[in-house]
Amino acid sequence: MVKVRIKRIENPIELKDELVRFVFRVYQGTNGAYPALEWVENKPSTHDFEGFRRVYEPFLEFRLTKEFDELYVLKEGERIVGTVALVYNLEGKDVWWVPGEIKGERTGLIEFFMVDPAHKGKGYGSKLLEFAINRLRNLGKEPYVITFPNLEAYGYYLRKGFEKVMDYKEFVVLKYKGSG
Repeated sequence: MVKVRIKRIENPIELKDELVRFVFRVYQGTNGAYPALEWVENKPSTHDFEGFRRVYEPFLEFRLTKEFDELYVLKEGERIVGTVALVYNLEGKDVWWVPGEIKGERTGLIEFFMVDPAHKGKGYGSKLLEFAINRLRNLGKEPYVITFPNLEAYGYYLRKGFEKVMDYKEFVVLKYKGSG
């Protein structure tokens, strides 16, 4: 049996290349739906890794170095099959997608939450999400998710105990209320 573990990445930028490949697998597995790449005029095809890397790598590098406070990967053996990042030090960060109403010191955002679609249905997403919620609560933070309303993830978060708090720009803001 292959061991599955959640591991904190102390220096996320060192994992950039592996993470780009992982996110591309998610992009392929969701038929280009996720990540949304909403800033890209001509989205690369799900068969164009180099095109994907060109548009996604600078964004990922920014997030790994300037945005995420903690990054965790879920590994099955040596392969990344899931990720989650926590953002809770919002002061001084360019987080334009976070509404002012929730930009407080108690806010903790669950970001970069993905599971390789080839591993869907194994409970990996539940394990990662539960871990992220507990970690934020241990830090004294209230867990939030900001996502797009048309993504499959939106319904997933609602089933997992999140409630919609507001619409903001093209996003929907959800707050964890428990159970699920």
